[in-house]
Amino acid sequence: MYTVHGREVTGELTFARAELLGLVPALDVDEDGALTDAELSSGTGALQPVAAGVVLVGDDRPCAGELIDAALTEEDGARMRMRFTCPGEPRRLAVSLPVLEQLKPGHRHLAQLARVDGEVFADLVLHRRAATASAEVPVDAMAPVARPAPSVRAYFEIGVEHILIGTDHLVFLLGLVVVGGRLRSLIAVVTAFTIGHSLSLALATLGVWRPDPGFVEPAIALSIAYVGVENFLVADAAGRWRITLPFGFIHGFGFAGVLAEIGVPDGSVGAALLLFNLGVEAGQLLVLALVLPLLAWLGARPAYQRARGPRWISAAIVVAGLFWFIQRVGFAQ
Repeated sequence: MYTVHGREVTGELTFARAELLGLVPALDVDEDGALTDAELSSGTGALQPVAAGVVLVGDDRPCAGELIDAALTEEDGARMRMRFTCPGEPRRLAVSLPVLEQLKPGHRHLAQLARVDGEVFADLVLHRRAATASAEVPVDAMAPVARPAPSVRAYFEIGVEHILIGTDHLVFLLGLVVVGGRLRSLIAVVTAFTIGHSLSLALATLGVWRPDPGFVEPAIALSIAYVGVENFLVADAAGRWRITLPFGFIHGFGFAGVLAEIGVPDGSVGAALLLFNLGVEAGQLLVLALVLPLLAWLGARPAYQRARGPRWISAAIVVAGLFWFIQRVGFAQ
C-alpha cells in the first residue's frame, strides 16, 4: 500500500519471512532459520539494500526514499515501512521494483495507491517482466472520494503466468499424462486435479485453513516423485484420478501462496479467487494442448517405444521431485 499525502508518499511492503531472510541472511542473528521481531527491528541497516530496490518516481522525477521501520506481521509475514518525498505533488506516480530481480520468478507485487484517508485509486501488479507500473494521481489526493470498484482482471493473468512459470506444477502434469491412455481417462485425471486444488485454494485464501508452507512445498515435491514412480507400475491413466484429487488438494495450497504474497483486494475476494483459478486452468489447458499431441506423436514412433521413452521421462520426474524435496526441506530448516 502506497499512501499519497501531497509531496509525501508512505509505503508498506510485506514479504514472506523466509523470502526476506533469503534477501538478507544477516537478519538471522542467532542463525536458527527463523526471523524474530527483535532481529527485524534491529536490522534496519541490513535492510537498506532491499529498501533501495523500491523506487518511486513522481512526474518523471525520482522521490527520495527512506526506511522508517520493519516488523513482523501475521501469517508468516514481515513488513517494511518506507517514506518517499517527491520534488512536488505528483500528478503521475510510478512504482519501480528492481528488488524483484532478487526474488523468485513467480513473485508478484500488488501495489495499491491510496489517498490519505485510505481510499484506493489504483491497483498495480508488478513482476520481473514488468517491474514498473504507473497511475494518474487525483488532483487532490488528500480529499476523500467514492472508491471505484477495484480491478481484479489482473488475477486471471497472474493465474496463467503462475502455471506457465511454475516448473514443479508443469512437471507434475507431465508425470500424470506421459503414460498415455484414453482421452476420457486423461480428462478425468486433470479434472480431479482441478477440483482438488480449487478446494484448497479457496480454503487458504478465505482463511479457513492455511497449512505451513514448510510442509506444503516439500509435500508438492514428494507428489511429483510419487507420480514418477507410479508410472513404472501402471499401464495408462485409467483410474488415476483417485490420486490426483488429493495431490491437487496439496498443490492448491502452493497456488494460495501466490495470492498470499500479492494480497487480494478487499470486497473482491471472490472475484479475484475465481479469476486466478480460471487463469490457472487456462494455463494448464494450454500446456496440455501442446503436450498431449506431442506425446501422441512420440507414442506412434517405434524408436520412442523401443527406447522406453515414458520410463526415461518418468525417471527424470522422480529425480526432479526428490531434488526439490531435499532442497525445500533444507530451506525450511
